[in-house]
Amino acid sequence: MSSTIIAIPNQGEGALNQKKKLRFPLVSNVFSIVEKTCSKDPDTRKFIHCVKVGIALVLVSLLYLLDPLFKKVGGNAMWAIMTVVVAFEFFAGATLSKGVNRGVGTILGGGLGCLVAILADEIGGIGHAIAVATSVFIFGAAATYSRFVPSVKKKYDYGVMIFILTFSLVVVSGLRAGTVMKLARERLLTIGMGFAVCIFTNLLIFPMWASDELHRTTAFKFENLARSVEGCLEEYFALVGEKEIQPSANIVSICSSMLHSKSNEESQANFAMWEPWHGKFGLSYPWEKYLQIGEVTRELASTILSLKGCLQSSRQPSPTLRQSIKQPCEIAGLYLASILRELGQSIEEMKKCRAKVLIVPHLHTMKAELSSVTSHSLLEGSENGEGLAMAGFLFLLTGTVEKVEVLAKEVEELGEIAGFKTK
Repeated sequence: MSSTIIAIPNQGEGALNQKKKLRFPLVSNVFSIVEKTCSKDPDTRKFIHCVKVGIALVLVSLLYLLDPLFKKVGGNAMWAIMTVVVAFEFFAGATLSKGVNRGVGTILGGGLGCLVAILADEIGGIGHAIAVATSVFIFGAAATYSRFVPSVKKKYDYGVMIFILTFSLVVVSGLRAGTVMKLARERLLTIGMGFAVCIFTNLLIFPMWASDELHRTTAFKFENLARSVEGCLEEYFALVGEKEIQPSANIVSICSSMLHSKSNEESQANFAMWEPWHGKFGLSYPWEKYLQIGEVTRELASTILSLKGCLQSSRQPSPTLRQSIKQPCEIAGLYLASILRELGQSIEEMKKCRAKVLIVPHLHTMKAELSSVTSHSLLEGSENGEGLAMAGFLFLLTGTVEKVEVLAKEVEELGEIAGFKTK
C-alpha cells in the first residue's frame, strides 16, 4: 500500500486567495480573453480598432452636442474632430507619434507665423507683402527640404507638414497679431482635446502595441525559416520509387514575404520607440537591434530561395549520387532547423541565448564537413557535370549555415542589450 499526502492550505491564506479570485471575475476574464484573442486574430483586432474609433468620435462630438462645452469652444470644435480623424491610428505608438507631431508642428508654425505677421505689420505698405512672400518661401522651402532627410522623414515628417500648413495659414491670413494669438490659442486647445480623446481611447481600451507586434513577428520568422530549410531538404532527397515528390510553393511564399517586410518592420520599430513603458518592454528598449536581426533574416531567406532554385533546375544529379550526400545534409538541415527554433524561442520568451559558446562551434564543424562533402561530390560527378550541380546545392547549404551563425550572434547580442533573463 502507498500513502498519498494531501497538503491542506492555511485557512487565512485560502480565504485571501479566494477573495483575489472573486474580485471582479467577469471583468478580468473578459479583458484576458480579448487580450489573448487580439494577439492572435487580426480580424478581431481590426474590429476592436473600428469600435475604438467610433468611441473617440462620439466623445469628441460632445463638444458640439453639449451646450456648455459648445459655448466655450464654439466652431473651433471641428479641429478636435479633425484631430481624432487624422491622428487616430491602429497602433498606440503611431497615435502618440502623430499627436505629438501635430501639436509641436502647430505650436512652432503658429508661433513663428505670429512673429512674422508682427514684423510684416511693422514694416507696412509694399514691404508687408514682400516680407510675407519671402518668409513663406524661405520657411516653406527649408521645411520641405528637411522632409527629404531620412532621419527627419522617418520620425517627424507629419510634424513638418503641419508646421508648413500652420505657418502658411497664419502668415498669409492677414489677421492682426492679437487675433492670430487668440485664434492659435483656441485651435491649439481644441487640438489638445482631440489628442487627449485619442490617447484615452487608444491607450486605455485594449491598446494595440507596435512593440508587441514587432517582437512577435520577429520571433515567428525563425519558425518559418526552420520550416523552409526542412522543406528544401525534404524535396531534394525525398523520392517515391523513381518519382520525386511535388515541390511545395510554401517555401517561396514564406521567403518572399520576408524579403518585402523591411518597410513594415521599420514603421513598427519607429512606432515602438514612441510607446510608453508597458508590459515587458521598458524605455530605451533596443528596437534597432530588431531591425538588424530582420536584415539578417532577409539575407537568410534569400539564400533559402536560391537553395529552392536548385530543386527546380533542369540539370539534377542522379538519385544514386544525390543519396550519397543525404546523411550529412539531413543532419545539417535538422540541426539548422533546431537552432532557428531555439533562437526564435529565445526572443519570444526573452531568455538569453549563449550562441558563441553553445552554437557557433558546432556550426563551424558543420561547415567543415559540408566543405569536404562538396569536394568529394565534385570528384565523383566530374565526368558528366552532375557533381557541379550537387556542389552548387552544397555551397548554398554552407551559405545557409554561415547566415544562421550571424543570426545566432545577433540574437545573443539582443539578449545582452535588452537584459533578457538567463535560461
